[in-house]
Amino acid sequence: MDFRKFFKAYDMRGTFGEDFDLATVRRISEALPGAVNARHWLVGRDCRETSAAMRDALCEGLAAAGAHIVDAGLCTTPMVYFFTAEDGYDASVMITASHNPPGDNGMKVSGRDAVPIGFADGLERVLAALTRQSEAAPAQGAAAPREFPAPCAQRYIAWHKAACDDSLFAGLRYAVDCSSGMASLLAKDLFPGATILNGVLDGTFAAHSPNPLSAEAREQAVALVHEQKLDCAVVFDGDADRAMFIDETGAFIQPDYLIPIVYEATKRGAGAARDIVLHDVRTSRGAIETLRELGAEPVMVSVGHVFAKRVMRERGALCGGELAGHYYFSEFHNCDSGMLAARRILGAIAAQKRRGGTFSQLVKPIVSRYANSGERNFRVADKPAAVGRVMEAVAAKFPPELSHSRIDGLRCEFEDGWFNIRASNTEPFLRLVAEAKTPALLADWLQILENAIG
Repeated sequence: MDFRKFFKAYDMRGTFGEDFDLATVRRISEALPGAVNARHWLVGRDCRETSAAMRDALCEGLAAAGAHIVDAGLCTTPMVYFFTAEDGYDASVMITASHNPPGDNGMKVSGRDAVPIGFADGLERVLAALTRQSEAAPAQGAAAPREFPAPCAQRYIAWHKAACDDSLFAGLRYAVDCSSGMASLLAKDLFPGATILNGVLDGTFAAHSPNPLSAEAREQAVALVHEQKLDCAVVFDGDADRAMFIDETGAFIQPDYLIPIVYEATKRGAGAARDIVLHDVRTSRGAIETLRELGAEPVMVSVGHVFAKRVMRERGALCGGELAGHYYFSEFHNCDSGMLAARRILGAIAAQKRRGGTFSQLVKPIVSRYANSGERNFRVADKPAAVGRVMEAVAAKFPPELSHSRIDGLRCEFEDGWFNIRASNTEPFLRLVAEAKTPALLADWLQILENAIG
């Protein structure tokens, strides 16, 4: 078993029994305290069928390395971030594969103040330690994991209600699809009045995929919107760090279009300094233009929570978002909270309804500016060669370039649109997003780009 494939840019993730096993988890956990210089750990897990056994192996290894551990049990990923920072843990591990298929699992590691630890921030030292290990480390007599105090869950719910009052979305007719995942723990408390779909934990995700970027995963929610004539629906991914929305017509609202909506619901009062709002390299120009019109300063970042959270801190950003449905908040320790984002977006939709409007009308000024391809995936053996072919085609067949960014793949800007092409950090794909002033121009550009990718 080649455990090197288990290590990704943002976290550790793969197919259980193929990319890693319980012995791998045990060895990783023995190396973690020394690699990230942390003694007091918080551990949480999602409901996947392998997560409890992984928790046991993780805690055994951490204890063998002399760590003290608190077991948060079943929880959302943002809950682990929140309590890592709020309660002063040195580090934490959330056992989850997020939106991946049921047979996958993984671990997201954070340091003090919930600062994410990716491959370049410490996981590379763990991998190096694994290649040197020959046998399990002897136990050092550390105490067994302590159970997470039950009232902490209520403290988490209370924090979200204080940050966004329930009354803001009173009168809204909406559904919440928990995807049989970790949102099930909080949905009834944080989304009063909602029709709850798939609100029972099921690590097989039998109802549908835990990835709401997949159209199949949204079908139930879309059907319910039509059947009950709802104002909207929100769909969470498996570990509830991402939220996706469906409007009153059943249309999927691409998450980057909602970054300005999140900002308006989060921004400081009159007279405050110009707010910095993050967006990733795939974000619609329509959203970026809207942010500027709202008085924000948009800042582009690489895709992935490790990079976004770092820039949130470095630039003092107020909030931010990604095409994948992560939304970041300075008040939430610069981390992503699908729950807080959903509650604030619901508040904006409810306010629009009180004005006599609909969700689709709320986002139309953002969505209608450009034709957008959405993210397209290509399985390519030689990614650098494919990018080289793209650049040759662009030089020969595209209009003059205004500017470009190489912070994550390549984003090229033109007067009438842009495109981004990048290698995925978590899956074996080359990813493409393009946007143009008209659908016809977008179709022409996509044909050129896709032919070049091969």
